Amino acid sequence: MPTIAQNLEMWSNQGSWGDQGDEWSEQFGGTESLWWFVLYPRIHRFLPASSILEIAPGYGRWTQFLQHACQDMVAVDLSETCIEHCKTRFANSKHIRFHVNDGSSLEAVGDGSIDFVFSFDSLVHAEHEVLQGYLRQLAAKLKPNGVGFVHHSNIGSYRGRLAIWNAYRRLPSALRNRILKVNLLERLLSINLEGWRATSMTAKLFRDYCEQAGLKCVSQELMNWHTGRCLIDTISVFTKPGSRWDKEPVFIENDKFMDNAMLTGRLAQLYSR
Repeated sequence: MPTIAQNLEMWSNQGSWGDQGDEWSEQFGGTESLWWFVLYPRIHRFLPASSILEIAPGYGRWTQFLQHACQDMVAVDLSETCIEHCKTRFANSKHIRFHVNDGSSLEAVGDGSIDFVFSFDSLVHAEHEVLQGYLRQLAAKLKPNGVGFVHHSNIGSYRGRLAIWNAYRRLPSALRNRILKVNLLERLLSINLEGWRATSMTAKLFRDYCEQAGLKCVSQELMNWHTGRCLIDTISVFTKPGSRWDKEPVFIENDKFMDNAMLTGRLAQLYSR
């Protein structure tokens, strides 16, 4: 959970895009502040890039910023609804090509053509086989000094808490409602179980898949998301061995990510529109 088919159904529904995806930036003070205060500081050294690949752009929440940092850009998404929306939204950006894929293929991307791969707040819903397949293909799509920045799930590292959650869902509805009313389960587990994260994916698996594909994972930031201290998400940076970005791997655990998000939301009142 969720499968490719479930993702397709969810993100092809226009009702899932009430504010073009900007509603998911609210805790950060909006999409502009999330980009400039949270994302851009993490990727600034990779930009500008001659060519950018964005995987799962949705309605273009990050495309609107990435388009100004490259000469050529390609974006792939499994939802035709999303791709058609982006084609309309970015009709004047002639250097961007949009393609519908099957949720796992990068066939539309030329080999050895990409300087920077980006995906944020999308592939957290992709199970392990999808990430494995993408990394295998990205080994061929990246230029010799290409680099990737991918946000994915790590909730699979918490199998014990997931087992408790699954047991809770099998309880009689009256008992579930009593537990929910006092937020007992959330306080006990300290984990966001409502974020529709891919339960089979972990940070370690991503590192393993990079190695299998002939890539090198050079950094990972494990972080919490919205509620709880459990590090259910990971931002992984990867490159080709011997590239200019190749270095001794660095991994950090950031259970204050959402605390910082709340500060970002406050600062946005001063420094964002």
